[in-house]
Amino acid sequence: MSGVTGKKIGIISLGCSKNLVNTEQMMFLLHQAGHSVSGEISGADVVLLNTCGFIESAKAEAVETILELVAAKKEGNIGKLVVAGCLPQRHAEDIQKELPEIDAVVGTGSFDDIAGVVESMTCHEPSPCHTFFGDIDAPVSETPRIITTSPLWAYLKIAEGCDNKCAYCCIPDIRGRFRSRPLENIIAEAKTLVDKGIRELILVAQDLTRYGLDLYGKRMLFRLLAELDKIGDLKWIRLHYMYPDGFNDEIIDFIAKSGKILKYLDIPIQHINDGVLKKMNRRGTSKDIKELFSRLRERIPGVTLRTSLITGLPGEGSKEFEELCDFLREARIERVGVFAYSPEDGTPAALMGRAPKSVALKRAEQLLSIQAKIMQQWNESRIGSTTTVLVEGFILPDIQLNNYPSRSYAESPEIDGYIYIKGLNAETDEPSPCPVAPCFMDIQITGVENGELAGEPALIQQTN
Repeated sequence: MSGVTGKKIGIISLGCSKNLVNTEQMMFLLHQAGHSVSGEISGADVVLLNTCGFIESAKAEAVETILELVAAKKEGNIGKLVVAGCLPQRHAEDIQKELPEIDAVVGTGSFDDIAGVVESMTCHEPSPCHTFFGDIDAPVSETPRIITTSPLWAYLKIAEGCDNKCAYCCIPDIRGRFRSRPLENIIAEAKTLVDKGIRELILVAQDLTRYGLDLYGKRMLFRLLAELDKIGDLKWIRLHYMYPDGFNDEIIDFIAKSGKILKYLDIPIQHINDGVLKKMNRRGTSKDIKELFSRLRERIPGVTLRTSLITGLPGEGSKEFEELCDFLREARIERVGVFAYSPEDGTPAALMGRAPKSVALKRAEQLLSIQAKIMQQWNESRIGSTTTVLVEGFILPDIQLNNYPSRSYAESPEIDGYIYIKGLNAETDEPSPCPVAPCFMDIQITGVENGELAGEPALIQQTN
């Protein structure tokens, strides 16, 4: 590798699933270049931190992590420090000026340059030695990955960037325009992952429903799903981030009849008031959203819906917020992420009048309180049902009982929690069929404990 001996490289990945895919690609490139890569930071020759810079809380987490790594560097616990991803893409000058201990910064258009970044770290100039900022509108990288999620599930990125231009969002400035991967490349990667044992693929993009529009001149999500559905050993296909106006009858009907596409749809709407939606440059109206959710409930029996809501957006007064609360109570969406609005520099919304941050935070707490009751009732309604789950492994909460964290179609990894399977038969005190290794199995949901569902293997229920 051009005279550079293999180094021990510690990896930290922050932010969303799409960012994790980039981290996994960088891990592959570093491994191919002869380096040792892992999540072990202490004693690393180089630490690579891949950051998020989307909203205020994500930036704060990234900066806090950087400061911790800078302290570790000063103490001699780590060598060089590389900061990559969304934060340096947005704030390169500030990072270089305020954190000179960073040895290199890598923007979102230069993830594939990471091996060269490490190779270049032979300079002794004042840090940062190097900056790498490639074209953020370049075609999506087809670099292979080292999968870090699970032996059974992985993310599958089908596109990069965004063209929606929501007034509050800086993603187009960080990640570039919307670019679809060629369909044949996605299918080839999916088959490779399945051949390696992956059984659940989670499709991610900023807007899945827009897939293909830039590359083929028309939306191609249906075609992509139909091809993925043909992969024999693939068991679950999960869909994340679908823009409300991108649904059509063809996609809805295919999801309803497919045995592989999970009846779990992540559809961020952000708000329900027409004035706020228009001000934020969101396509569609309150009526459109309500009608879509009604169609999905009617035509996909048992569907679990997920959305995200933002409180305190420009244009949201008390009346608009109450409308949002009423909608949440009526729609009874199973999974909801709630965020208090934070103005992002360079976005149109940052220049608009808005509620104070304290008000936005209080409103977010109110929405979460409403959603907690909806979740509790939904969880209780699932008691007694039998469902197929992916068992992620096992933990030991105490010396007497093994609990196995698992997920059904209704629990997406890393955001929705688990169904905990009891690992012992209480009557016989003998080990249950619960495996230690990840696998799929049928369980019966038996209760709710500390806000999480609990269950037992269906075999035990039948025996009892």
